[in-house]
Amino acid sequence: MAFRECTTAEKDIGMLYYLSGADGTGGRLKARAEDFVVEEVSKGPERAENGKYTIATVKATNWESNRMIRLFAREMGMSRERIGFAGTKDKRAVTTQLMSFECPPSQLEKVQLKDVEFSDIYTARRNIRIGDLVGNRFRIRVTGCSRPADEIASIVGEVAADIKANKGFPNYFGVQRFGVMRPITHLVGERLVRGDIEGAVKCYVCTPSSDESRDKEAAECRKNLSESDDWASLLNSVPDSMSFEKVMVQHMAENPGDWTGAIAAMPTNLQMMFVHAYQSYLFNIMLSRRIEKGLPMNRPVVGDVVVPMSADMIPLHEQQIVATEKNIDLVERQVRLGKAFVTGCLFGSDSQFAEGEMGEIERRVIEDNRLKAEDFIIPGLPHCSSEGDRREILCPVKDLTYEPDPDGYIVSFFLPKGNYATCLMREFMKSEMTDY
Repeated sequence: MAFRECTTAEKDIGMLYYLSGADGTGGRLKARAEDFVVEEVSKGPERAENGKYTIATVKATNWESNRMIRLFAREMGMSRERIGFAGTKDKRAVTTQLMSFECPPSQLEKVQLKDVEFSDIYTARRNIRIGDLVGNRFRIRVTGCSRPADEIASIVGEVAADIKANKGFPNYFGVQRFGVMRPITHLVGERLVRGDIEGAVKCYVCTPSSDESRDKEAAECRKNLSESDDWASLLNSVPDSMSFEKVMVQHMAENPGDWTGAIAAMPTNLQMMFVHAYQSYLFNIMLSRRIEKGLPMNRPVVGDVVVPMSADMIPLHEQQIVATEKNIDLVERQVRLGKAFVTGCLFGSDSQFAEGEMGEIERRVIEDNRLKAEDFIIPGLPHCSSEGDRREILCPVKDLTYEPDPDGYIVSFFLPKGNYATCLMREFMKSEMTDY
């Protein structure tokens, strides 16, 4: 199958190809929050009378996960570390997910945030954890398409057929991993990996957005911070829209020279995201190189590392299998049946490369970037350090359907956890990165 080359800014985050050779419909996502509906599928803890934790289903419209959790913590008078969730969600969307709060249910009554609803509240003996997430159901409306209505149905049908024939799509890390308007998270991570902690802080705080004409106050503030070493004098000029940057600036104002502390002052999940984003960029490059070499995604070749899949589509990474000349038929059968998936390397301090042709690709990408395993152990920042892992190179899709809409079309589907709806939608749309 001939993959189509990507010509948009997604190339800069390693997403060099599309699975489907069909033309795109154009258009954009999230013209309104209601255009992007996400319903989390998770395994919550059992109900328990007088449990230590309060469990609630949280429905939020147009809320960035970290900001919402920060405001929950503030309004309930608790540390954000006492709030648990199984996965972060898109901001400009209507999202439904399980969350846990280390407090009595009555504390939730203190939260008075617009467009946030709590339901199905109960108590349990344990909190919500990342491992509780199974996946997400999506219902996504595409609007503003560049193709006429009579062509859209044909394009969408052709793309859907390509995805179904391949039992999935390239499992790239999507634009949200890096930042849509300011795709720099991986650049911050790269500086951390290379030991340039000061550069990491300045990259995060000072790098301008691709379009900060919408927020001229933020643009001016970033410019001033990039030109000054006296951040204490600029602290009060940091706007509310730069809330996490302000955490860093405040730390530096109070602790001049402590760049490591500025990173450590960030929420734990954001600290983890920096290096993870750089690993994601490297993975995207490796996947693109595999595609360039003509190696299949939905079938193993000798040397590939394959992982089995549980009944609820969770990859069992601790049970890795290397495809060899002797077992290739058996391994290929398991992959064909959707019971196992070929993986690529998420390089870290304890990574294992594949063998064969995929192993050559993985090693070459790491060598070309002049990296070593020990680079991913970040002194003084344990949450930024990463052992690495492997990731499935093909993302399976369940219940993929589509329908016309007066403003474009609607696509509905289920994805296992850790995968990106935008990476599926880019196959249909082939729009600019900022349209996702």
